[in-house]
Amino acid sequence: MSGAEMKRAVTPAGADGAAPEVAPGVRFGRVSFVWRPWMVLVTLLLAAAAFLAFCLSIGVGDFPIGLPRVIAVILGGGEPVDQFVIMDLRMPRALAGLVVGFALGVSGAITQSIARNPLASPDVLGITAGAGTVAVFLVTASGGAATAIAGAVGLSAAALAGGLGTGLLVYFLAWRRGIDGFRLILIGISVSAVMEAITTWLLVRADIKDVARAQTWLVGSLDNRSWDEIRVALWCTLALLAVVASVAFQFKPMHFGDEIAAGLGVRYSLVRAVLLLCAVLLAAVAVSAAGPVPFVALVAPQVAMRLVRCPTPPMAAAGLTGALLLIGADLTARTALPVSLPVGVVTAAIGGPFLVCLLVRANLR
Repeated sequence: MSGAEMKRAVTPAGADGAAPEVAPGVRFGRVSFVWRPWMVLVTLLLAAAAFLAFCLSIGVGDFPIGLPRVIAVILGGGEPVDQFVIMDLRMPRALAGLVVGFALGVSGAITQSIARNPLASPDVLGITAGAGTVAVFLVTASGGAATAIAGAVGLSAAALAGGLGTGLLVYFLAWRRGIDGFRLILIGISVSAVMEAITTWLLVRADIKDVARAQTWLVGSLDNRSWDEIRVALWCTLALLAVVASVAFQFKPMHFGDEIAAGLGVRYSLVRAVLLLCAVLLAAVAVSAAGPVPFVALVAPQVAMRLVRCPTPPMAAAGLTGALLLIGADLTARTALPVSLPVGVVTAAIGGPFLVCLLVRANLR
């Protein structure tokens, strides 16, 4: 076969003499992977569902636009009035849901894989809480250095720095001759509690107008997104996803343990540190673009893992599931409820019971 060398990974025959199970593999140069048709099919279906939800989100509003007209504008055609409504007014919000949901889904898949615990997510590890604390401080503080920082770097950049700083703090506190998943979660919960306490103290002592603005941001919302914010989030997410893809193949052997990974030549400490840093940055970028939207990073990897029938959270499917979940929650908040609510309220209503189910399942084991 030109350009590709086909391989077959054959498992030993069973004791009953049955024919061995054959799992096809593909090799392109020095890169090889196992061909899983079900995973590919589910990933493609999730991509199609996310694109459909993206188009439906654009079409919903005071001036409804049908799905064919939305797709025509996306492809570069359509009427001028449709182009104005879609590209200038509605596209930033829908694109924010797509980018933020994908970033949170991939971030959750990485943290859950590294910690080997379904409860590990940027919400639990304190990354979103740290970003929220810095943003609330800049919103509620008046005068002095806070105003200067807010004017110089902006609220989104400050939240990004806060999430990154909190993630690095959790990582260094959890490091003890390596990273243990249980210790990482415990320290993340502790740091998250401290950050939430600081946020509450800032809200108590702030002016009521600043409290209302900060509270809306803390819930997580896609309202009033601008193209400038979306461009920064989009390019940062694409750059981080490129880094994740470049080290993803080295991460696979680490699921079998550090000793086996080291025997296969994987520098597992460096790979784990790079991936965890990317997960922290992806979560921080998402928070800087839409606020700390809760539970998307927790739910999306677990749902994707069950859909794909994979023992570990798949990153691509988790990102698409996160995008589909966030856009669907935004559509629900805008259309199915009597009052339009921030998207974080809907994701919290979905993620809370899901977290309880995960805890119950873990306790039953």
